[in-house]
Amino acid sequence: MSEKHLTYAGSGVDIKQEENTIKALTSKMTYVRTGLGAPLTNIGHYAGLLDFGEYALAMTTDGVGSKVLIANAIKKWDTVGIDCIAMNVNDILAIGAEPIAFVDYLALESHDGSFAAQIGEGLRKGAELSRMSIVGGETATLPDIVKGFDLAGTCLGAVKKDKVITGEKVQVGDVIVGIPSSGVHSNGYSLVRKIVEGSGYSYDDPFPFNDSRTLGEELLIPTRIYMEVLDVIQQCDVHGLAHITGSGLLKLQRITNLGFDISDPIEPNDIFKFLQREGNVDELEMYRTFNMGMGFVIILPKKDAAKAVEITGGKIVGSMIGSGIRVKGLTIV
Repeated sequence: MSEKHLTYAGSGVDIKQEENTIKALTSKMTYVRTGLGAPLTNIGHYAGLLDFGEYALAMTTDGVGSKVLIANAIKKWDTVGIDCIAMNVNDILAIGAEPIAFVDYLALESHDGSFAAQIGEGLRKGAELSRMSIVGGETATLPDIVKGFDLAGTCLGAVKKDKVITGEKVQVGDVIVGIPSSGVHSNGYSLVRKIVEGSGYSYDDPFPFNDSRTLGEELLIPTRIYMEVLDVIQQCDVHGLAHITGSGLLKLQRITNLGFDISDPIEPNDIFKFLQREGNVDELEMYRTFNMGMGFVIILPKKDAAKAVEITGGKIVGSMIGSGIRVKGLTIV
């Protein structure tokens, strides 16, 4: 166990600095297309929307991040393709769109057929779970830049314009339904690796909370893909959607300026208990970094909450308030 309180920023990822970089980058992106393909949303939501007649096309891009380093450590690469697709598809779902196509980008230090087959298997499984086609991609050999590999991708989705969900309908009193995560998913791994490095555990050791698998295998459990959200949208009056990823519950600020009172949160997975204990991580830092057992959020009127819970296997975790983000009295922001 670490003697000092480990943080995400201390592990090398400062969310505020990242936000400043994004602002500097996007401030120069001033050209805007008109007519067919014109943007319908500003940069900064889960997905960008483009005008395509009756429909809006949705686009996202994301990668697996430093989770790939754990895959390298235990030489198990057959699930990171699922993560790559999940991170993109869940963002597409968070604006109410259905994923329809995907392209991947694999950057390599060197080539290995067995490794590539495992990456392809994960991508195939992720595409199957998402009910979409992989229509192409890019494989780049970059030994002077990449040490190991990096995996990212871009997803295309579609939604009728009158069915887009951006959060503008969210109101005080709406109910928050949380859907469980499968584990750490694909964010916060710089802090995860820092914690493990100082814990005395190796990735090959049995996971203390479940010795049927190793710590490395627990950390490689793939990101859950929330396709059932589309069924909720069809059957309920959904006001807002959020994919909980890097920066944890702070992601909720993407969809509304109103507040979130999460009075009955989902119990965090055992992996979060392990990370908090071994890294001596403050509760606040945990909720500002990880999904803490809740990977997706649906906001809707109280009358529809039971149906959303039934469809997703989630639970009512709280309700919308005027401002702030609270979890069991802990003020996140």
